[in-house]
Amino acid sequence: DDNVDVRPTENSREPLVAELRRPRHESFGELFGLRADYVWWKTVDWQSTVGYSFFATYNNDIPKFNVIDHLATIGLSRNLTLDKLPAVANLTYAFDTLSLEGDEFVTRHTGTLSLALVEGAHNLTQFFLRYQNKDFTEPTQPRRIRQENRDANNYMVGFLHFVRFAEDKHFLKGGYQLDHDETGGANYDYVGHRLSLGGQYTLPWHAIRLKYDFDAHRRDYKNPNSLFPTYAPGTTTRHDWELTNVVRAEVPLPASLTLAAEYQSTRTYSNIEIFDFSRNVFSVILSWSY
Repeated sequence: DDNVDVRPTENSREPLVAELRRPRHESFGELFGLRADYVWWKTVDWQSTVGYSFFATYNNDIPKFNVIDHLATIGLSRNLTLDKLPAVANLTYAFDTLSLEGDEFVTRHTGTLSLALVEGAHNLTQFFLRYQNKDFTEPTQPRRIRQENRDANNYMVGFLHFVRFAEDKHFLKGGYQLDHDETGGANYDYVGHRLSLGGQYTLPWHAIRLKYDFDAHRRDYKNPNSLFPTYAPGTTTRHDWELTNVVRAEVPLPASLTLAAEYQSTRTYSNIEIFDFSRNVFSVILSWSY
């Protein structure tokens, strides 16, 4: 990871940028993940699942940015028909707690209503409606500035369409989401527009899967930032473009193992300098499924 602490890109106008760029920012590390799901109730049309997942990162050179996340879920789904088209409706509740350097950072309650509609052998569309409550841990010292309160209710609506080929060995996908982060502090209240594109191609050799995902998230904040830029606080309303590219190759191995190599590039363009950054993460992942 070449930007563990998400330091901003170099800029001579904002004096705080030079201070934020001074500490070490690159590190090799390890990541660990576990997910388990259990279908505890199932009929012809209904199904309910409970699940748990664990995710952790360890940055060898900058351990104060280590992350641990625990996530518990319960879901209810129903098979149905809409205008003679098969569909699956799903309602999911999730609770997760994320820790930074071992201290609780944020807890989230998330409710998602989704519908997957199969329009034919090659077309599948998913529709989403989501509510999420985010509660950030309040620091004791120094006391948080009121405008910096990131506790929020986030509302999202969107869709994702798949064009599938060769029994899902290959596919293309594209989607759009509209979200609103209604925060306790005026500095973080935004309306966002997210565009998602991607695809998968399975090679004829050893069933190697090549994947690519592109995500563009435009966030328009609703109020002038009370702190930044430091040379003119309270005068600039923040606008961000966050562009994410993910390239991944997966090689199936014996014993239900999969070896993957992944490159993720994140570039955020912001009109407030300290929020403008780039980050590149290279990963090699061995996973096992049962």
